[in-house]
Amino acid sequence: MASASTSKYNSHSLENESIKRPSRDGVNRDLTEAVPRLPGETLITDKEVIYICPFNGPIKGRVYITNYRLYLRSLETDSALILDVPLGVISRIEKMGGATSRGENSYGLDITCKDMRNLRFALKQEGHSRRDMFEILTRYAFPLAHSLPLFAFLNEEKFNVDGWTVYNPVEEYRRQGLPNHHWRITFINKCYELCDTYPALLVVPYRASDDDLRRVATFRSRNRIPVLSWIHPENKTVIVRCSQPLVGMSGKRNKDDEKYLDVIRETNKQISKLTIYDARPSVNAVANKATGGGYESDDAYHNAELFFLDIHNIHVMRESLKKVKDIVYPNVEESHWLSSLESTHWLEHIKLVLTGAIQVADKVSSGKSSVLVHCSDGWDRTAQLTSLAMLMLDSFYRSIEGFEILVQKEWISFGHKFASRIGHGDKNHTDADRSPIFLQFIDCVWQMSKQFPTAFEFNEQFLIIILDHLYSCRFGTFLFNCESARERQKVTERTVSLWSLINSNKEKFKNPFYTKEINRVLYPVASMRHLELWVNYYIRWNPRIKQQQPNPVEQRYMELLALRDEYIKRLEELQLANSAKLSDPPTSPSSPSQMMPHVQTHF
Repeated sequence: MASASTSKYNSHSLENESIKRPSRDGVNRDLTEAVPRLPGETLITDKEVIYICPFNGPIKGRVYITNYRLYLRSLETDSALILDVPLGVISRIEKMGGATSRGENSYGLDITCKDMRNLRFALKQEGHSRRDMFEILTRYAFPLAHSLPLFAFLNEEKFNVDGWTVYNPVEEYRRQGLPNHHWRITFINKCYELCDTYPALLVVPYRASDDDLRRVATFRSRNRIPVLSWIHPENKTVIVRCSQPLVGMSGKRNKDDEKYLDVIRETNKQISKLTIYDARPSVNAVANKATGGGYESDDAYHNAELFFLDIHNIHVMRESLKKVKDIVYPNVEESHWLSSLESTHWLEHIKLVLTGAIQVADKVSSGKSSVLVHCSDGWDRTAQLTSLAMLMLDSFYRSIEGFEILVQKEWISFGHKFASRIGHGDKNHTDADRSPIFLQFIDCVWQMSKQFPTAFEFNEQFLIIILDHLYSCRFGTFLFNCESARERQKVTERTVSLWSLINSNKEKFKNPFYTKEINRVLYPVASMRHLELWVNYYIRWNPRIKQQQPNPVEQRYMELLALRDEYIKRLEELQLANSAKLSDPPTSPSSPSQMMPHVQTHF
C-alpha cells in the first residue's frame, strides 16, 4: 500500500505538483515532501552533488533517488533548477575520473539517457559517495539485471478510467465491418501455438482453413503468416501484413503459401494482381536469402507484383539517431546546422517511411488493389508502414482513442519488440537489438500533423507523453516483446495503462483546431523540403532554443473557446430563468417575459 502522504496524491497531475521549497540553508528537512512521489514510489537515498549543467555550468544541488526517478533540486539561491528523470530513461551510467583526479568537478558520474540528453554529476572523493550513488542508480535503473521488478509492477496509481479497455480486437474488427463473406476471425492462435509473437485473434481469408494456415506458417519467418490489418469500407481492398517467405539460397517454393496469397488476391475482384510491398532495400532482401529468408519472386507468385521500398534496417536507424543526438545535445552548432542535420540522414529515413506508407495507402484507396506488406520479420518496418497507411486512410485513427487503438493493435498486439528495441530495465546499452523504430513512427505522425493541422484530435503534447512513457517504465503499456509474454506476466492485471493517464485528462492533449472528417484520405508531402526536425522533442532540453509552449495562436483559440463556453452557459441559465417565469401563473396578460420567445443559438 502507498503511504498516507502518497495516497492523497492526484496521480494525473504529477507534472503540475507543487513542491515544497528548501529551507534557508538550502537543505530540505522533510524528505517525504522534498520530491513528488507516485503511489508505490519510495525514496531510496539523497545526496548533495554538483550538477554539471551543459548550459549554465556547475550547480550545487541535492539529488533524490527513488525506485522510479532521479530528482535534483538546486540548492543555490539564484537558480531554481529542477531535474526530474524517470530511471527507465537511463541507458548507461559511467564513473567519471579516478582517485587521483585533481581537476575541479572531475570526479563523479556520467549518465546517458534514451531521451536525447546526458547528465553529469560531480561528487566528493571521500566517503565512497560516488560508489554508493553508482550502485543504487545501477540497481534501480536496471532492475532486471538485479532480479527486481520494473516500477510498473509497483505503481499503485488509480485513475477514473481503465486504459486497458481501450482496445478490444473483436470490437475494432467489427467497426471495420468484419467478419464478412470474404474474411473470418480465427482463434487458431488463442494459445499462441501457431505464432508466439502474433495476437490471439487473427483475421484471415474465409476460404483458408486453419490447416492451410498451419502449412503457410512453416514458410514464413517466425510463423508470421499474412493476416488482415485493415479493410477499405467502400472498395473492400485490404492491407495485409506478414514476414518474409523462407525462400533461401536454393529458391525454395511453397505451394500452400502461393495459393494462400492467391486467395487473398481473389477477395478483391477489381484488379488481377496482388501488390506486395517489401519494406527493405532490394539488396538487403537478396542478402536475406543467405540466412534462409528472401522475397516473393515473379516465377512463384504469378498474380503478384513486388515493390521494394528501400527503408533501411534497425542498425542504420540506431546510428542515424545517435548522430542526431550529437548535433542537438548539448549545443546546437548554428553555423553548420543544415549540413550537420543532413549528415545524420534522419529526415531521409523519415521521408522513406512516409513515402512507403503513402504508396500503400494510395494503392488501396485509388489503385483499388489489395496490398501485402512485410520486411524481414514483420514487426519493425512493417508496423511503421501499416499503421501510417491506416492513419492516412481512416479518420477514426486520428482521434485520441482511435490512435491509442492503432498503437495497441499494429504495434503492441502484433509483436513489435518493445523490450528489445528500448531495453526496459536492461543494462546492456550496446545491445544490437536497440533501435528507435517506434520513435520514428511517432515522428512521422508529427510530420503529418504539421501538414494537416486540423485533421488530428490530439496535439504535440500527446505524442511527447507517449514517447516519454515509452521509456519511463511507469506503465505496463510498452513492456515486453509480444502479447504472449504480457499474458504470462499478467500485465493488464498487475500494471496501469498509459491510456488511463491520458484518457482521464483528455483536454490537456486535445488539438483545438481539430475538425472531424469522415473518409478523408490524407496524403502528406514526403519531400525533404516539407519535412523538418521536431525541435520541441529533440531539442527540448536546450533552454537556448526558444520553444513557444503553447503556440500563441493555439492559446488565443483556446481562450476564445472558453469564452464561447461561458457565453453558452450564461445563455442556458437565462433560458432556464425565462422558462421558469413562463411556467408561473400570469400576473398580467401582457407581461414582457410571457411574450419573449425561446432563445436558441448555434455556435
